[in-house]
Amino acid sequence: MGEIYSMKEALIFSQRVAQLSKALWKVIENDIQRWIKPFNLNINEYHILWISYYLNGSSISEIAELGVMHVSTAFNFSKKLEERGLLQFLKREDDKRNTYTQLTDKGKEIIISLLESYQREDNDLVSASLPLRNLYGKFPELLELKAIIRNINGEKFMDTHEQIFQHLEKDFIEEKVK
Repeated sequence: MGEIYSMKEALIFSQRVAQLSKALWKVIENDIQRWIKPFNLNINEYHILWISYYLNGSSISEIAELGVMHVSTAFNFSKKLEERGLLQFLKREDDKRNTYTQLTDKGKEIIISLLESYQREDNDLVSASLPLRNLYGKFPELLELKAIIRNINGEKFMDTHEQIFQHLEKDFIEEKVK
């Protein structure tokens, strides 16, 4: 089946990942909150808008899965976005049992404004990663982390996230700045 490993090795690994993930998430959470605050969004709302934008509509269960949130959380925050006129709910002719989201024009404008307002200098994660980027010529690809997440969440989860980032890379055009 596989190599034998000790209880101690497994415990230390899982606790190390837990502590490092918690520390990393705190930095990311602060970066995102600082970025989205002028748009009167919280992190769950931001993720819902982001996913809906790049998937050009998605089911509540897809939002929950990709946004790593409970289905009720995805639905409740989507409902709040609908009340603000940023998102609308619809049923598809080929799938009447699921509720799908679609960004309104106002929701699309928010996403575009968010992207335009991004300040790399105001991002602690980016700043902390610059020494690695300067050394290797690119930001870390996080291959081991991606492999672990793929083993937990599955191939479809990772493929969809990669599609989102390829879409972003294609749409986002800027001149490089030193």
